Amino acid sequence: MKKKIGLIIFSSMAAMILLAGLLVLFIPRMRESVAWRINEYRIRIDYALNPPEEAVFVPDTNPLPTPIFTQTPTPTVLPSLTPTQADITNTPLPTVTPLPSAVTLTGIKYQDQHGLWNYCAPANLAMSLSYWGWEGDRMDTGNYLKPFEKDKNVMLYEMADYVNTQTNLKAIVRSGGNLDLLKKLIAAGYPPLVEKGVFIRDISGKNSWMGHYAVVSGYDDSTNFFLTQDSYFQPDYPVAYDQLYTQWRGFNYLFLVTYKPEQEADLFKVLGEYKDEQAADRIAYEKANQEIYQTEGIDMFFAWYNRGTNMVYLQDYAGAAESFDQAFQVYGLIPENQRPWRTTWYRTEAYAAYYFVGRYQDVINLATLTINNATEPYLEENFFWRARAYLATGQNQKALDDVNQALEYHPGYAPALSLLDQIGS
Repeated sequence: MKKKIGLIIFSSMAAMILLAGLLVLFIPRMRESVAWRINEYRIRIDYALNPPEEAVFVPDTNPLPTPIFTQTPTPTVLPSLTPTQADITNTPLPTVTPLPSAVTLTGIKYQDQHGLWNYCAPANLAMSLSYWGWEGDRMDTGNYLKPFEKDKNVMLYEMADYVNTQTNLKAIVRSGGNLDLLKKLIAAGYPPLVEKGVFIRDISGKNSWMGHYAVVSGYDDSTNFFLTQDSYFQPDYPVAYDQLYTQWRGFNYLFLVTYKPEQEADLFKVLGEYKDEQAADRIAYEKANQEIYQTEGIDMFFAWYNRGTNMVYLQDYAGAAESFDQAFQVYGLIPENQRPWRTTWYRTEAYAAYYFVGRYQDVINLATLTINNATEPYLEENFFWRARAYLATGQNQKALDDVNQALEYHPGYAPALSLLDQIGS
């Protein structure tokens, strides 16, 4: 009798648990929470079985002998930016106005990135625009920047495009920045948005390197700290000068500035030589040239990667490819727990360098490694570049598959649409 009663109780409890589980599935908020947890455990298992930090890209230094498709422009020769004695003698020195020792800008409406997939970029751009009185929020920027919700990365040029086409404000992006320039912009009333690399505990439970944005809204020379609006951590999040500079190296010292159209002349005056995009790229190139001899480990990897990036911008693709070869050689020497294995999620200039010198197999291999290392490879740029390489080697069906994948992860992605036309012609 007792056994029968126990069986009835057990059956009743099992039925209640099953019913509770079914009810959860009909409550959207609880269903999303359960789905998130299941996805998190799936990613952790995948990372444990296939640790992405163990994979190392080894360039193939024997490119294809006969390219089927190429658009390689003539490489440019990069002149040194070192001034001659005549330049120094004949050029009057500008009057330098000392910067305030501390400045804090107010009026930025804080936005966090939590509760949504990879919403760092939409949140930070919304904060940058709010400084100028823009009344939207992260959902407004996100709906444009991330038509596919789980897209892992939004580029700075995409953020600038949103500002320039969807608002009454303007935006510019420049590379090769420095701490003094950040201070000048803040002191002049232009809080810059910077892209940097930080070590954060990710969904796999590991502390690993990933890209991150922040709006820099203040500085204080007495403490050597910047004040940042950080969508991951908190508003008014302090970051030491040297720490920000090191983190910023991971993204070629890139920054975005938003402003009102009528302020352009004033902003360009503050920017000085950085007002010209190519001049900024040359500054970044020279900076990387110096840092490859001044750094080691992960910082040396980024110095070589930055050198290659800026040579791509300046259309010296052969030199860029050699720089990326050096960068990946250094990468293999970095301790596994320090390797920035997500780099090619965010920075795709290596693909351009290898592609434009005919090293299509390197494009394919690097993109494949990146895609395979991401449990959820929502990386439209990687699929796009691999599609170009497949097309260049006559593998049209693979190219078509990849370009369609890119368009699934980024509907309306203009480069993929253009490539789709080429494949179909």
